[in-house]
Amino acid sequence: MGSSSPSPSPEPPQSSAPADGASNASLRWHILRRALLSRSASPRASEGTSNDPQEKGDTNKISRKTSRGFNLFECHTVPISQLNKSQGDSLNGNENGVECQRDVYVCYKLPCGGSPELNVIYRRDDSLELNDIEASNRFNIDTTGLVCCWPSEEVLAFYCINHSDMFRSKRVLELGAGYGLAGLVIAASVNAGEVVISDGNPQVVGYIQQNISINAETFGQTKVKPMTLHWDQEQASDMLNSFDIIVASDWYVL
Repeated sequence: MGSSSPSPSPEPPQSSAPADGASNASLRWHILRRALLSRSASPRASEGTSNDPQEKGDTNKISRKTSRGFNLFECHTVPISQLNKSQGDSLNGNENGVECQRDVYVCYKLPCGGSPELNVIYRRDDSLELNDIEASNRFNIDTTGLVCCWPSEEVLAFYCINHSDMFRSKRVLELGAGYGLAGLVIAASVNAGEVVISDGNPQVVGYIQQNISINAETFGQTKVKPMTLHWDQEQASDMLNSFDIIVASDWYVL
């Protein structure tokens, strides 16, 4: 019997680093540097910032959490200017619309009787800014709620709309709501008595307030209000017993 030739050694795994050799970590530091320089008023700061398409491409190479859901609701994006006209150009309390440039307006068609529409304002995926980080440090809260409408929130909203009987005439609290899709869906579709949509980040609660305001006519007799609430504080433990149902998605307490 002849000797067999040795099997070839397996090829090393391919690196996930970008083709130009820069690691994801170095690209993140580069983007952070540009953000810091852009806030400086010094002439030298402008040297570190540019609109180079290559730099924008660097951002897309970095792995990020997707904001896409599971297509459980029929929805489409509408130009924010269209919402501005219907709301008197007062979104974010800014009459010149500067704040609205970083927002996106999504219209949902709910799969229930009458097929009501729900309008929700979100931040654009790439619009998180340094002052958002500063605000989160000031209020001792993270920026999770500003990132996107997380897929788990869509799943919670879909569950609630398909179990509407359990919410009828009840007082409902949503914890860590982010932009509040689930709470808004409950308010618009299940005839709850009251819905309180809460988050610990005051910036996020500002968006919740806007989303409640632009959908007020959809809620019928259901009372809906926003709340800034940290669930690990005594205030939370004292008030939680006053609700019939508490809902939350994708959150944890250390």
